[in-house]
Amino acid sequence: MDTKSAGKIQNLNELAKIISNLKITNKKIVHCHGIFDLVHLGHIRHFNLAKKEGDVLVVTLTRDKYVKRGPGRPIFNENLRAEMLASISIIDYVAIIDFPTAVEAIKILKPDFYVKGSDYKDKSKDVTGMINDEEEAVSSIGGKLIFTDDITFSSSNLINNFLDVYPPEISSYLKSIREKYTIDDISDKINSLKKLKVIVIGDSIIDQYHYCTPMGKSSKEHLVANLYDSEETFAGGSLATANHIANICEKVDLLTVLGSKNSYKDFISEKLNSNVVPIYFVWPNGETVVKRRFVSKDLNTKLFEICYLKREDIPESVEEKILDRLDKTIKNYDLVVVNDFGHGLLTKNIIKLICEKSNYLALNVQTNSANIGFNMVTKYPRANFVCIDDLELRLATHDRVSDLKMLEKKTFELLNCEYIIATRGSSGSLGYSTKEGFHESPTFSYKVVDAIGAGDAFFSYVSPCIAGGFDLDLTSFIGNAVGTLATQIICNREPVRYADLMKFITRLLK
Repeated sequence: MDTKSAGKIQNLNELAKIISNLKITNKKIVHCHGIFDLVHLGHIRHFNLAKKEGDVLVVTLTRDKYVKRGPGRPIFNENLRAEMLASISIIDYVAIIDFPTAVEAIKILKPDFYVKGSDYKDKSKDVTGMINDEEEAVSSIGGKLIFTDDITFSSSNLINNFLDVYPPEISSYLKSIREKYTIDDISDKINSLKKLKVIVIGDSIIDQYHYCTPMGKSSKEHLVANLYDSEETFAGGSLATANHIANICEKVDLLTVLGSKNSYKDFISEKLNSNVVPIYFVWPNGETVVKRRFVSKDLNTKLFEICYLKREDIPESVEEKILDRLDKTIKNYDLVVVNDFGHGLLTKNIIKLICEKSNYLALNVQTNSANIGFNMVTKYPRANFVCIDDLELRLATHDRVSDLKMLEKKTFELLNCEYIIATRGSSGSLGYSTKEGFHESPTFSYKVVDAIGAGDAFFSYVSPCIAGGFDLDLTSFIGNAVGTLATQIICNREPVRYADLMKFITRLLK
């Protein structure tokens, strides 16, 4: 990078001082913001039109860690993107911002004009909703929002069509989805789920990551000693499921059990989305389930896990209270989402009531180290929708070698359900319904940060879609897009948000 270009790149606070001094000399400041992963003619024309509004053109760009467009994006890292922008002569200054949106940058820089492209002019089509926040920020500092009006290109479209981001089979699959559904179609359909009355029933799990660095073999024991670095706690299990669903449904109730000891109630209440209404029941002398994983800090590899839980059902006294509550209220819900991790909440009596009285039942029954072989989906007499992984499907049918389609159809008929989907990790998903037959959908991940929680995210989004009457192909596409985004999030640090999902879908289908 030449000296002149390097001098254009400033940190945000230094740039704010420069702008303040320029304003003293009556210079008008114009501000543009974006990711600018692939700078093209549309951007150049946009910058040229923006510069005409004032004297000094400032361009800010989103730091890599805040780019939510799926694995592999941005293609060019933040420093290369900044260098590219700085090499454009019409741009006067460039800054990488350490915020997920432009709002804070606008408030810090205080430009006279904030300029967006014509594709943001119709605010109703901005799936992120950020254009309204940006306009409010500009107004708050006395500036003006302006839209340029010229030829536009999509960076995602150019990347998808010319940079071979995906292998041919995935490109072909995306083409088939693109031919049947527009991005607006998908957005409208997901938005139609807002009014669904949903209750999530399931075990609360506190996921803990203790980050450490391996030091080497102990001199006295046959083990690897690790140096403790830090720790992080997440709201997992049904808590994560409720948070995911709350991104597409306006109100979600959550029925779960906490231990009387080490309940984590305050932590859980703080982590739940504001539109999740918790219904807590207390397990006397029990503890809220904790799964503590020791994780290699540099590689994010799980080294060891300790589980704090009771391997028994909840007491009858607690069961009776839950049965009474569900008997009175379960018919009020359009969708009942059951997250069964096999940690004691879902007793035979509670299962019986749920299966008999749910208007629409979406079921996820998980196999884990604490319950393998004992927590099968077949313990439920019925469900409208079943979502389990391929191992759980094989365990449920006691068959580890037969074709997965055959096993899926067998389970489908046994539970008399309408839809069944088996998640298959990096191989995507396999769905089946009588009306639509089998449908295979790929995953879009080729770089996984953390797979924990991805299956729960898939189930959380797919359940309302199925209940809302979406076709299996669209449901599976949405589910795998959500699962892909979830693999980019450490454990359940945050839910997959609707805005990030629509950004990713837009990227996939443009």
